[in-house]
Amino acid sequence: MSLPEKGGSTLKTKEQKSAIIEDLKDGFSRAKGAIVTECSGMTVQEVTDLRVLLKKAGLDFRVVKNTLARRAVEDTPNVPIREDFTGQVAVALGYDDPVVLAKSVLDYAKTNEAKFKIRSGVIEGKACSAEKLKAVASLPSRDILLSQMAGAFQAPAQKLAALMANTITRMGWALEALKAKKAEAA
Repeated sequence: MSLPEKGGSTLKTKEQKSAIIEDLKDGFSRAKGAIVTECSGMTVQEVTDLRVLLKKAGLDFRVVKNTLARRAVEDTPNVPIREDFTGQVAVALGYDDPVVLAKSVLDYAKTNEAKFKIRSGVIEGKACSAEKLKAVASLPSRDILLSQMAGAFQAPAQKLAALMANTITRMGWALEALKAKKAEAA
């Protein structure tokens, strides 16, 4: 049985803390990107709204207890952010496209500068400052990059097809002209 804390919430048992650490560790292990944010001064409703907004983009946003987060991030690709778990922080995790993670979090930070700040992040195992995250956010998303790459691969084939069609058309005109010339001569 847990005893109430000073603020009215309950103390966590070792089993509950272990479950939280395992859940966080799973998230840190699967995440291609993680951003540590300061969220002091945010109301519960504002945090909930942000969580819902990021969830729509396929991201997780969790207010974390620092000691549990430090333990959970060990032995994961996101270990560079370990030392940033101090004070009142939250972490945003992105599992698919790190660019979407950076864009979503930075867009929210722009509109809520007084209460929400970005400390640091990790993109595919590499530590990033807030400035580097801004550079990542300026990149096109993975889907856009893939479509641009597909277009780049397709362009030479389209040019070759157009060139071949043009050559065949010109050959047809030349044969028609030769046929007309022979018809006049006869």
